[in-house]
This record gives sequence, C-alpha cells and structure tokens, in this order.
Amino acid sequence: MTDNARATAVPGWVLKFMDAIDTLEFSEGFAPLTEDTDMFFGTARIHGVEAIKEFFVKIDAPLNITHEVLEFWTACDGVRLLRGEATMARKSEPGQVVRAPFTHIFYLDQEEPVRIRTLRITAGPLQTDAVM
Repeated sequence: MTDNARATAVPGWVLKFMDAIDTLEFSEGFAPLTEDTDMFFGTARIHGVEAIKEFFVKIDAPLNITHEVLEFWTACDGVRLLRGEATMARKSEPGQVVRAPFTHIFYLDQEEPVRIRTLRITAGPLQTDAVM
C-alpha cells in the first residue's frame, strides 16, 4: 500500500475559509467555492456558494465560534484533509463553552487558483443541547 497523503503546512486559503466561517464575512475566504460546489455537512447536502453561505449563517450566527486547524494533509488527486477543533458558545450564554472536533475533506477542481468541487464536513461528538 502506498502512502499518498502527507502532512503539510496549512495553506492560506484554508485559514481564510475558517475565518470566513467564524466571522460570517465570506468575501475572500469563500473565493474557492463556486456555484457548482457541493458541501455535505453530516446528512445535509448544500449546493452552490450562496446556499453554503446561507447554511453557515443559519448554524453559526447564534454562536460565538472559533475554528482551529490542528492538522492538514495533502493527498493525491486534489484531496485535502483537515482536522480541527471548534470552540463555541451561544451568544446568549457566552460562559457555557463547548469544544468539538471536526474534519473537513476538500476535493479540489483546480489548484491555482484553488476551486473546491466538493467539501465534506463531520463535526462532533458535540454536546448539542449546549449550543443549539
């Protein structure tokens, strides 16, 4: 079996993407997404950059949230893997902080400039009643 994934430094576009999710200011951070991008978040399938923005506003607007990238790997065929941890609290209860692991798998259409064809996100386990 060939080892085809390798740990690499987190690219700037990933950090901008995470910041866009945290701040809900999507301009530069969401530039890699297109109207053809599919995002899978748990069982939800969201198609297109505008729908993906709306999805993040819906789930993150009630929260103070910060995503931290802990590891990033580059694999063949445009696959990028990210492991991180989110720290979050409801804006109405900022003292009740929850931390949750997450994983993002990016499937790139192209590398320069980066364009994301598909994004798969898993999050949790999560103490959902604390933040929802």
